[in-house]
Amino acid sequence: MQHLKIYKDVDEVIESLAKVICDSAEESIKNRGVFNFVLAGGGSPKKLYELLASDAYKNKIDWRKTYFFFGDERFVPENDEERNSLMVKKALFDPLKIQESHIFNVDTTTTPSEAAMKYWEVIKSHFKDGPIQFDFILLGLGDNSHTASLFPQTSVLEETEATIKSVWVEEVDMYRITMTAPLINQARQIAFLVFGAGKAEAVYHILEDQSGSSAEYPARLITKDPQKVTWFLNEAAASQLKYNNLLGENILKIIFKERR
Repeated sequence: MQHLKIYKDVDEVIESLAKVICDSAEESIKNRGVFNFVLAGGGSPKKLYELLASDAYKNKIDWRKTYFFFGDERFVPENDEERNSLMVKKALFDPLKIQESHIFNVDTTTTPSEAAMKYWEVIKSHFKDGPIQFDFILLGLGDNSHTASLFPQTSVLEETEATIKSVWVEEVDMYRITMTAPLINQARQIAFLVFGAGKAEAVYHILEDQSGSSAEYPARLITKDPQKVTWFLNEAAASQLKYNNLLGENILKIIFKERR
């Protein structure tokens, strides 16, 4: 059984996720002294980052003990508008005045394979001799069922090692640098943020569809452990799920429970 949190409005989805991130940060800092937070790119998380940087949330996390990583990055120059890190810089890092030493960007001044190798070395150095286990990984979902830069029919889907890899994605005509599925699955907590009717088919393929394979629907490679993974959805994104159509009352119960 997947752990789903479904809301009518996108703002409710984002606020629920923001609260969970704050709770995760508090627990991590209390128990381990730091909060290692892996960010997602794309358009969906921008409002979440802006909320975390807002007056209502900016004091709920000890940012001085928070370290930021990226689940994937486009292999483009540092100031390219397509970079995930540039979007996050504007929405989260700059408003909160996050220390540069706490932000782990992907260096794209070399080759894609060297960029992946260097990022992996940076991550290993941060965790020193301890296990490489991020406290919280935020993921999105593309309408083609990709997550991070794990795109359909790409070589990185066959990777069995927890590491960072470069991958050529023909679909977007670009190299990407990405965490592999095994590395993502080592995290203490994982959250998918998905909203909009355009994502409904992909959500169905990942959560309910029994046909096809992870080569077609890469987000299936992410662990299904409900103790680790939570899906934050709006009703539009969940509209093709079988229980959404047949057991609408349960959806209302979930929404009501989360609002209490």
